[in-house]
Amino acid sequence: MHIYPKKSLGQHFLKDANIIRKIITAFHPPENSMCMEIGAGTGALTESLLKKYKKNIIFTEIDKDAFGYLCKTYTRYKDMFVNTDFLTMRLTNYKSLALIGNLPYNISTQIIFKILDNREVVNYGVFMVQKEVAERFAAQPNNKNYGILSVLLQVFYNVEILFRVSKNVFIPPPKVESAVFRITKKTDVNLSVPDKYFFFIVKKAFGMRRKMLRKSLHDIIDFSNVPEDIYLYAQKRPEQLSKYDFLKIADFYFKYKSDN
Repeated sequence: MHIYPKKSLGQHFLKDANIIRKIITAFHPPENSMCMEIGAGTGALTESLLKKYKKNIIFTEIDKDAFGYLCKTYTRYKDMFVNTDFLTMRLTNYKSLALIGNLPYNISTQIIFKILDNREVVNYGVFMVQKEVAERFAAQPNNKNYGILSVLLQVFYNVEILFRVSKNVFIPPPKVESAVFRITKKTDVNLSVPDKYFFFIVKKAFGMRRKMLRKSLHDIIDFSNVPEDIYLYAQKRPEQLSKYDFLKIADFYFKYKSDN
């Protein structure tokens, strides 16, 4: 049974044994985690993961053809394969998840947002994505790649880019280079405000990333009557602020909103 990559699903099948080995070697899930591969495809990582994690792993695959191929190829373990869209899964059914996958480029950002929404249970992950996307996730302030997901992801997870991957190791080759990155959940995150306020401030600020915060947040904060430190933030663009700066602004906004 031959499986052809589907453009509609953003499929590019990894075929390089050395890259597969490097990804598997980089994956060190915390003890007692349930492992899950997102988009098993034709099983590039699957056999190695089965050998390493036995029955403590689940494989998801949205493509019915690829799912059928996997079940036929790994008949003994077919109950561990789920024909589903990861984006629709109820991850809170699990206590502790460690994720791995070569993520489709067209939905990699959506997958990271889903991980953030389920950060109470997702504690670890190793992923391959478009190189520019990985750089965005790991970007620091004063960098053109720094944005919403840079801030949100780095508040809750340590983010590391591990290595780059040539487009020539895929079938068909994508038009861009890839990179493998790792996230490890932080254990010392204690937000002083409800998460929704922090997410709201970050998204709203970067919604007008070329504008100073006094412009992008003017409709929710009156900067003519704020403490000096908050006023100083108002004179900066979002890409100039660290994740800790955004936390302080969200804390002020929460108190400001409660008092007004």
